[in-house]
Amino acid sequence: MKPLIIRGRGLVGGRAAGPAMVSRRAISGWSGLDEKTGLVIEKGHPFEGRSIKDKVLVLSGGKGSNGWSVHFHAAKVRGIGPAALVLPKLDSRLAVTVAVLGLPAITDLESDPFEAIDVDAHVVVDADQGFVEIHRM
Repeated sequence: MKPLIIRGRGLVGGRAAGPAMVSRRAISGWSGLDEKTGLVIEKGHPFEGRSIKDKVLVLSGGKGSNGWSVHFHAAKVRGIGPAALVLPKLDSRLAVTVAVLGLPAITDLESDPFEAIDVDAHVVVDADQGFVEIHRM
């Protein structure tokens, strides 16, 4: 099956791939991620108990404070951070996180990634060329 391509604007260059973690619900900055295990610990979140390690995170935004950058960076340093970020809208928490992580990230997508990307679909993020490539199962 031919992959679906969604164009957008690269934030931090690079190319990365992995299974998608897709949620319209943001993850809390200070209490949403266990930086020592890479597991989402936010109670009731659709990702609760799942690891972000090597995943392409497709999220609507961040919530809480700029704890996002601290905790997601700590996970990255431990080798258990995400591979890339797909962010339909960029907010201040995520802008800081993108800059600190230095991972391929893309925003301002031409279509809704929540409609196009299935959970666990294989996704390639090419932030240099400004597109997300979705391989459906």
